[in-house]
Amino acid sequence: MIRLLLAEDQTIIRQGLRRLLESHTDLQVVGEAENGQQALEQATALQPDLVLMDVRMPVMDGVTATQLICDRFPQIKVLVLTTFDDERYVEQVMDFGAIGYLLKDTPSDELAATIRSACKGYTQLSPGLFKKVFSQRSVAPSPASSPKLELAELTPREREVLSLIATGASNREIAEILCITEKTVKNHVSSLLSRLNLRDRTQAAIFAHSFLTPKLSDELEGTG
Repeated sequence: MIRLLLAEDQTIIRQGLRRLLESHTDLQVVGEAENGQQALEQATALQPDLVLMDVRMPVMDGVTATQLICDRFPQIKVLVLTTFDDERYVEQVMDFGAIGYLLKDTPSDELAATIRSACKGYTQLSPGLFKKVFSQRSVAPSPASSPKLELAELTPREREVLSLIATGASNREIAEILCITEKTVKNHVSSLLSRLNLRDRTQAAIFAHSFLTPKLSDELEGTG
């Protein structure tokens, strides 16, 4: 059973989400919040598996709430569900540790499936948003380069770190999994971003999901 906390300021939407999600026997809504502050309080008290987080809310917005929840409770997944397809929001919440970013036009069955995948550690982005973020924020590789060639330039440790970034793991979680310091993780992240000609972790996660080979994905599962 996946325990969910809904953070949404519009009562009608929140109640509709509850009915929709609880129609799936493996999903249980254990709490609701009308703003980011309530979401933080409910997450602290209820310790859900996943918080379905809106972005624009009163008192405390969803971006700040995501940062605080991910920082204090790294075991809780935060999945943003919003109407705003602004790449700045995507960048912020993903950098703060959100496992994904969905738009509210996501079909109900896909939303349930995405929640299940997020709880397994897979980064989630709405298909249209994936294309928009990657096209607007990526830096085109030089004509002589290719994703495979760029991946080949990574050290084995950098490949491990990239694989873990793809699952939504924070620097702290990566450090624990690989038994290295958080500072070392940051150094590896900086290095792989430079080697792959990427701007930040969001691009790294997108790159990993686009170009990692099945073999490397298997290596990730073995590492975790």
